[in-house]
Amino acid sequence: MSDNHWRRVPVGPDADRWVTRRARKTVLVVVHTVTSGQRLLEAAGLLEDDLRIQVVFTRAPDVFGDDVPDFLAGIGAVVLPWQQATRTRFDLALAASLGGIHELHAPVVVMPHGAGFNKLVSRRAGRAAGSRMVYGLDAQRLVHDGALIPASLVLPHREQLRHLGRSCPEAVPVAEVVGDPCFDRLMATLPRRAAYQVALGAGDGRKLVVVASTWGPASLLGRRPDLWRRLLTELPPREYRVVAMLHPNVWSGSGTWQVRAWLADCLRRGLGLVPPDSDWRGVVAAADWFVGDHGSVALYAPAAGVPTLFGAFSAADVDPGSPMAELAGLAPHLSARGSLRRQLDQAAAGFRPERYQGVVGRITSEPGRFNRNMRQLMYRLLRLRAPATVPTTRPADPPVLHG
Repeated sequence: MSDNHWRRVPVGPDADRWVTRRARKTVLVVVHTVTSGQRLLEAAGLLEDDLRIQVVFTRAPDVFGDDVPDFLAGIGAVVLPWQQATRTRFDLALAASLGGIHELHAPVVVMPHGAGFNKLVSRRAGRAAGSRMVYGLDAQRLVHDGALIPASLVLPHREQLRHLGRSCPEAVPVAEVVGDPCFDRLMATLPRRAAYQVALGAGDGRKLVVVASTWGPASLLGRRPDLWRRLLTELPPREYRVVAMLHPNVWSGSGTWQVRAWLADCLRRGLGLVPPDSDWRGVVAAADWFVGDHGSVALYAPAAGVPTLFGAFSAADVDPGSPMAELAGLAPHLSARGSLRRQLDQAAAGFRPERYQGVVGRITSEPGRFNRNMRQLMYRLLRLRAPATVPTTRPADPPVLHG
């Protein structure tokens, strides 16, 4: 197929005439959901200050993608329609979900959009149809029409190479162990813990209880929607501040009005609500307790030295050999019976960071080195010499609460 068949950015009538600077390379950031977009910004930000590179974005089809346009507008991105993006040749594409990326004409780097690979999904076809496999490391999604989709598959930990060798051996040669950007940024955020507690309405003698839910009927919100109300009832407001943090897919699937309506009584009674586009790592760093479920955010809480409890846990959705399953076997599970305050106190008294070193060590085998490794990977694929400067890891943005 001739090179003239492919459109190059910028596109549109007379577009080249109005471009201030013509970049040597163009990178496409493929945003399926707000969650994947937040993770991709960690990589795209490593291309800052390089005038040789233009970065553009597209919204890929996804059932939870309704909030993506607002997310992209909020960062001031140049956005190409998906149909146009799939007809344009790029020098590199970045994705953190797998839907539709086989349609792209670029070397695609695929990142995980959570803490590694913990989630189980069902096989869709073949003799093993209906059996469970780990999402993101499966040939069902990494291979299309017999061809491997990613030019590079980013892994946070070297142990995942063994799993990949069993589930999709053809992807092992393109796998790169680069580390975990969220772990590195969380570590950089911890020195700001006191200031971030104040931003969340605590730090004035009150302890901060962060209660987080992933999405779906097996989530904490799906199984125990009364937990926030019970905490607000049992914990004296002069001693405790309770904050809710919901997965962006909850907001996208139900809408802002509905989320606030479900929590209306709790909000009137003082519940803090973290918006979906806020930097959750600052919230985790500020917590005195973290109550979660099988959503991957729970893995980061013990890494921050925060006593961690499970308000719900869906073992059926989690790989039994994963760090998340290991954490579920270590951390206490919040009982519906008995005093919640007593259970929190017992969790704090019994929390020993060294007990969680094994599971924390499984989050990343390259702690503090994601920026360096990821930038080297992208520049190698772009066939450009990387800048000589060492990219630093900045603290998370200060947390905000929903107005």
